[in-house]
Amino acid sequence: MNTALLLLPDFALILLGAAIRRWMHLGDHFWSGVEKLVYFILFPALLINAIIKTKLDIGSALPLLATAFAAMFAGMLLGLIPKLFSRLPALTYASMFQCAYRFNSYIALAVAGMLFGAPGIATMGLIVGAAVPFANLVSVWMLARHGESGLWREVARNPLIWGTLAGFLLNLAGFVPPAPLQSFLGRLADASIALGLITVGAALRLESVPGVRGFAVWLLVVKLLALPLTALGVGAWLGLSGLNYQIVVLFAALPTASSAYILAMRMGGDGRSVAWLVSATTLGSMLTLPLWAAWLATSS
Repeated sequence: MNTALLLLPDFALILLGAAIRRWMHLGDHFWSGVEKLVYFILFPALLINAIIKTKLDIGSALPLLATAFAAMFAGMLLGLIPKLFSRLPALTYASMFQCAYRFNSYIALAVAGMLFGAPGIATMGLIVGAAVPFANLVSVWMLARHGESGLWREVARNPLIWGTLAGFLLNLAGFVPPAPLQSFLGRLADASIALGLITVGAALRLESVPGVRGFAVWLLVVKLLALPLTALGVGAWLGLSGLNYQIVVLFAALPTASSAYILAMRMGGDGRSVAWLVSATTLGSMLTLPLWAAWLATSS
């Protein structure tokens, strides 16, 4: 239970973000600017700072990534099942389908750092760096009838991918940053977690979604329960243990990415339903993530 309690400050920051947006009336432009700051500057600094300070075990990367991708594939397969019975419009279905396997990178790195420090951030950063382009490609493919001419450019310019890649290259090169640079990166990294989680809370939307509730509830169960169970089984089968095993299960248990809403809106999809799912999985994860963390701590 102590492990679960460690996550309470992170979830308190999410709730604080929701309260600030509701009562301070700072406007969409303010929140858009904060999210860009976190996404393009602070989180890449967090990844680089953690990875260059962590001893890497390249041999364990393949089973780690295989488990993470197996969990995502499970989400895709389970997300396809309702299509056999649902009469939802194709675009609404495609918009919501991405919520079965996408993940919130902000919460991923915050949880990994809170529970496991820099080694946890480095391990989670490796998964995030590999999974982000794949998740984006599949999501855009499902919405492809509306086009997305900038897909490859968007993936290539993703700051989380480049932050992860830069960190690993510097680590493998044996680079040791001088003290002023270490301090600079450390201060940016410290700011990233709090601001990132506050922006997650500010993005919460729980307006009703008539006509899609059954599918939405199904995806909620898939994302918060079925995927971590898949990671538990596949990770054990591949021989994962310790930090890698715990990180990949927590990765699979993450709520859906806020960027799923942005993509749905940009491609003419059902943004309202996606916003509900992002919010519901985020709030639901406040219960399920601590439970998964506590269970992993007692069983390892």
